[in-house]
Amino acid sequence: MSAQDSSHDGIVDLRSDTVTLPTTAMLERMQHARLGDDGREGDPTVRAVEARGAALIGKEAALFVPSGTMGNLLAMLAHAERGTDVFADRGAHLLNSELGSVVTIAGLIPKPIQSRRGAMDETALEDAIRASGSPGLIAMETTHNGAGGAVLPLPHMIRIHAIGQARGIPVHLDGARLFNASIALGVPAAQIAGHADSVMVCLSKGLSAPVGSLLCGSAAFVARARGLRKLVGGTMRQSGIVAAAGLVALETMIARLSEDHAAAKRLATSLSWLDPALADPDHVQTNILRVDVSATTRDAAAWADGVKQHGVLVQASGPSQLRLVTHRHIDDAAVDRTIAAFAAVRG
Repeated sequence: MSAQDSSHDGIVDLRSDTVTLPTTAMLERMQHARLGDDGREGDPTVRAVEARGAALIGKEAALFVPSGTMGNLLAMLAHAERGTDVFADRGAHLLNSELGSVVTIAGLIPKPIQSRRGAMDETALEDAIRASGSPGLIAMETTHNGAGGAVLPLPHMIRIHAIGQARGIPVHLDGARLFNASIALGVPAAQIAGHADSVMVCLSKGLSAPVGSLLCGSAAFVARARGLRKLVGGTMRQSGIVAAAGLVALETMIARLSEDHAAAKRLATSLSWLDPALADPDHVQTNILRVDVSATTRDAAAWADGVKQHGVLVQASGPSQLRLVTHRHIDDAAVDRTIAAFAAVRG
């Protein structure tokens, strides 16, 4: 196993799947990528990853962007006028971690909707739209980060999209981990993305590319977003170097996401044996596990510091929750080390 395929210096890093390193195949493809100026005549490797992504996600076109945050921002700018309302569930990444983009840059007014495990209450959404003087955009998220990697049910997505279509409101899907949702549901990513007008998907999380996301939609939508990408500084010139890794990610890394889901489920099951209050294995659908430490004598920060002393990195999310995210560097031995670390800290 090469350095690129192993864990970081013997540390079990469960803070995020963004810590994944590129594979050897990615590094080789990057070295030999055909390049051009993506801000001028175009970069052939960027165009290739855009075409591949659009085909997999079932949209007319795609745009390669540096990050998922930029992809979501461009969707807001392309879909909605400043001063209009954006409707999303209360726990959405868009209305929390990306709130600055929503309010300051896109100029949209956040309208949080009550939800359950990331799925908006449909009646509450319709009521909020009726009360709005200027509806601009509806946003969904799957898998849902804040809800522990929960996958939106397809019937729910169909109904949300229908609400938007009936009122002429575009629907955007924050699909940073769309392919995890696809694996969990056992359906093509395009079947999920078909229930939104646009979708953003990250290549740099579980798919292990070092940089990049794709924003997908109609040809006209992507053309608008391409112009806006330049406006916000997202033109990357010879970006085929990193797009080459994204191509390998789309070609080779999707099916193996099931291994990450199995690792997360095993972690949840073992933690529930250690203390049923810590985790519910039935809530783990993909590669994110939320651990509830509210019933213990330590807060989340103390737990994170404790397991760190045993070589395991996790993210404290607020005072009572830990987030653990599995990825291709988390093998059975890493899971065993994590369980041993939690057992040692619990005492």
